[in-house]
Amino acid sequence: MKLRITIDGKAYEAEVEILDAEGSAPEYPPYPPAPAPYVAAAPPEVTIGAQTSKVANNEKECRSPVTGMVIKVAVEPGQLVQPNDVVMVLESMKMEMQITTQQTAAVKSVLVTEGSAVKVNQLLLEFE
Repeated sequence: MKLRITIDGKAYEAEVEILDAEGSAPEYPPYPPAPAPYVAAAPPEVTIGAQTSKVANNEKECRSPVTGMVIKVAVEPGQLVQPNDVVMVLESMKMEMQITTQQTAAVKSVLVTEGSAVKVNQLLLEFE
């Protein structure tokens, strides 16, 4: 195979022979298996006196599902919210997450402000 190469306006011709086309291509390792889907950990156990119980999914509380930062608080105490209303926006690992309600309720208190850092399972809002 002949090739013509031009360098600084001057043309050069060169003959090139491909000796082993299969061996010249890089070998890539096979793709690793896909990671297992995310499975949420069981709620932590809380000890109160001599009783041990699991933390319940209390309908009167809104807790953070991730560690991150509060970007926006969309509700205030006394406000009535409907199912799937956005009450807060969190940022975690440069991704925004909208926190929504599951039921109709009145907001009792907002426990965080915009710019607050939050941890997993931290109480964000209380409902009446």
